[in-house]
Amino acid sequence: MAADSLALTGAGGRIIQPRSIPQDAAEPQTAADAPDVRFEAVGLRYARGPEVLRDISFDLPRGSFQFLTGPSGAGKTSLLRLIYLAQRPSRGLISLFGEDTSGLTRAALPPIRRRIGVVFQDMRLMPHLSVFENIALPLRVAGRKRREYADDVAELIAWVGLGDRMQALPETLSGGEQQRVAIARAVVGQPDILIADEPTGNVDPAMGRRLLRLFAELNKLGATVLIATHDLSLVRSLDVPVMTLAAGKLTVREPRG
Repeated sequence: MAADSLALTGAGGRIIQPRSIPQDAAEPQTAADAPDVRFEAVGLRYARGPEVLRDISFDLPRGSFQFLTGPSGAGKTSLLRLIYLAQRPSRGLISLFGEDTSGLTRAALPPIRRRIGVVFQDMRLMPHLSVFENIALPLRVAGRKRREYADDVAELIAWVGLGDRMQALPETLSGGEQQRVAIARAVVGQPDILIADEPTGNVDPAMGRRLLRLFAELNKLGATVLIATHDLSLVRSLDVPVMTLAAGKLTVREPRG
């Protein structure tokens, strides 16, 4: 499959199914139709240092698409880590899928984390695993058998335009190819939330635009998407809310249209 003609489903339509999004905002809010992510007056400090995030409040509604931007060191990665439960806040309330995360036990974390796909800035591919094995890793960790997911993973590899690199190791891939493996790994479990930390930082502008189209298509199928980026041309290419971090504080710019 050519890299410029990626499809979001295979012939059997098994990879990504649209997520049901509540339509009637007038109905009383329940966990089922609460924002996927809610921060209320969240603060974060490391050890005894100053707060790197201060009084952060925002919602990521179900099925929304938003950018997160700001200068280096502003705390973007720290904010993302709070969302995917790799970090606890120093204060404030974080809710995921309508549930307060402050009382979650260690045993309760994996099921919630499996609903969140993450594209890391450094991609974090396993160097000794093939493209197929890297993408299938979340399914293996979740306890699924290879015979249950092999066809779906193969379809997804074709979807990202790497059908002829299925058994290749990461070191033999270009930066853009590695980025597509990381994205495929993030979406293979059909997450409700997709978070990407500088997903276009290692690719050329044309590849960046191509990857953005993939995220936009995933969003149309119901995934909540948050992309952290320095690339202002990428931010300007879509008329969606933009959250900006500066000096530990967050501001939100609503869509122009």
